[in-house]
Amino acid sequence: MMEKRIATEVRAEGRRLSGYAATFNTETRIADFSETIAPGAFAASLRGQPDILALVDHDAGKVLARTKSGSLRLSEDARGLAFSIDVPDTTLGRDLLAMAARSDLGGMSFGFTVPEGGDEWRGEKRTLRNVVLHEISVVQSFPAYGGTSIHARSRQQRTDADRRLAVLELEACHVAIS
Repeated sequence: MMEKRIATEVRAEGRRLSGYAATFNTETRIADFSETIAPGAFAASLRGQPDILALVDHDAGKVLARTKSGSLRLSEDARGLAFSIDVPDTTLGRDLLAMAARSDLGGMSFGFTVPEGGDEWRGEKRTLRNVVLHEISVVQSFPAYGGTSIHARSRQQRTDADRRLAVLELEACHVAIS
């Protein structure tokens, strides 16, 4: 059974969405247990999966991008699972960008399965150490994981004021997560 996890923070600036679909070492409550994602949990999947999708609300009928075509780029860094989506010029893409610009999106999520030995349980605490990533999703409602982010970017040059605002927003996000 594929599991899904959701996280928050959505902003818009243009035709590209980028941010984090998952963050490491952030504990969240899932039903009757707590869960944390360990650094490196996505590494094997990113190396081995031929095609990971970017969806809306985990709906396979609402494809935004995919790694196979290059319109979705994924990587791990010290913070978590970073993504960049080239948003299509479709009704769905335009609607999402408009919602992101108004901060109306719920956040990001990811769908995954856990291979044998990929998680570790200690009482009611689960740590994901290795997952098979199937998709990431822009979610329009409520998140399960905090600390993820989504930003819409254009190819236009940013002004110094835009850069200062982005740094202030990033610092505010970091304070909220800590």
